[in-house]
Amino acid sequence: MDASKTASLLLATLLGSVVLSGCSDDVGKVSLGLFTTKDVIIDAKHDPKIPGVTCHISRIEANLDLADPSDMSISCRQTGPISHAELADIDKSKNGEVVFKESLSILFKSLKVRRIFDAENQTLLYLSYSTKETNGSHKHALSTVPLYGTGAWQKPLTTK
Repeated sequence: MDASKTASLLLATLLGSVVLSGCSDDVGKVSLGLFTTKDVIIDAKHDPKIPGVTCHISRIEANLDLADPSDMSISCRQTGPISHAELADIDKSKNGEVVFKESLSILFKSLKVRRIFDAENQTLLYLSYSTKETNGSHKHALSTVPLYGTGAWQKPLTTK
């Protein structure tokens, strides 16, 4: 490949990266003050298997640091219909499944959100957590989406 084709390919890749970075799911960004390089970022994430659920995740972004702090919070709500067919397609094990993952540092730390189905209470649980221990703790937060009133709700079986 000649130099002009290589340069054109590099330019197209850079422009594609800039365009894709504009497709962010950030819905809010709040500075923590004039004398800090840290911001609170709020992202909206849609569950890929249950699009009627939206999770808002807030986290600290340390702009000039090598690692972002592990603190985060999550709030998930029903923002559209949830069907029984969608629910049939999810992992119903006690571990659930990872539905979102984002790297928080170059030091192997990431933010994960795992969906777990609570069949007895007909509720979707969304657990956000850091994969790296910070100050002796793995930071985590929990949000729930009850299925009552949705097309996916089924009367729980009583075990008593």
